[in-house]
Amino acid sequence: MKTPLFKLLLAASLAVLASLFLPTASAQTAAKDKIAVVVSTLNNPWFVVLGETAKARAVELGYDATIFDSQNDTAKEAANFENIIAGGYKAILFNPTDANGSIASVLKAKAAGIPVFCIDREINATNAATSQMLSDSYSGCVKLGQYFVKTVGKEGEYAELLGIVGDNNTWNRSKGFHSVVDRYPGLKMVAQQSGEFDRAKGLEVMESILQAHPNIKAVFCGNDAMAMGAYQALVTANKADVVKVFGFDGADDVVKLIAEGKIAATGMQFPKLMARQAAEYADSYVKGKRDFAQKIPVPVELVTQQNVSKYGDYGKK
Repeated sequence: MKTPLFKLLLAASLAVLASLFLPTASAQTAAKDKIAVVVSTLNNPWFVVLGETAKARAVELGYDATIFDSQNDTAKEAANFENIIAGGYKAILFNPTDANGSIASVLKAKAAGIPVFCIDREINATNAATSQMLSDSYSGCVKLGQYFVKTVGKEGEYAELLGIVGDNNTWNRSKGFHSVVDRYPGLKMVAQQSGEFDRAKGLEVMESILQAHPNIKAVFCGNDAMAMGAYQALVTANKADVVKVFGFDGADDVVKLIAEGKIAATGMQFPKLMARQAAEYADSYVKGKRDFAQKIPVPVELVTQQNVSKYGDYGKK
């Protein structure tokens, strides 16, 4: 019969063997560094692609990554930043809600030693974000304006759906478009309203515009979500064949409708390219790199029925 002493010695021996061949508790629970992806809204497929791509690239690079939805609300965005700072994240990949209203959150992260890399949307500060990767919205909409005149003609009534008024992209796109179209006095803008970059709001605004201005020949939309809403309103009003729709983003549903001849054109922004690059910049920062350009422009390409076969899945095929 084995004695209690023998059992104790056996247990001790097994414990020593286990310590030699099994990972320690600390090794088993060692946490990866974390990267946060803060997106203005997940109520738009384009931003879903942006956020998911950024997260996926961060994971590929060896990080735990979490997406935070700001729901187009600077207060919600500020709360997201507070949680990220308290949560010990190493970097933030950031799609801001407001060019001015988002600055305070970025400065808080900077004070906490967390670098912020803006994607697609910018903030109006050069001392806050580590770097800002931005589509060249102005130049992209110059191209759209030129194609607008080519396809609509040099006279007629048209409408414009603006994005969120606090976002610089809204005005950069509008200014780029008008830098071309305003040279033709025969082209008269009879309505200019905000659709807030939202499909449902774009539908609602377009319905209102059509009631007040039934003779418009075209509508320029500051993003593809609003373009889809505008197109839906035109279909309901039996005007989809007579009113040309122009968008901006490069969203898959709009690219498909361009291929079918139902939407005239869009500007391809390459969200996957920007998201991956931002994640790679964050990784470089964590590993010691500090010299980043404050603003990095990303060219926008015009997508029409003539070249649409080259595009798909939020970029070039």
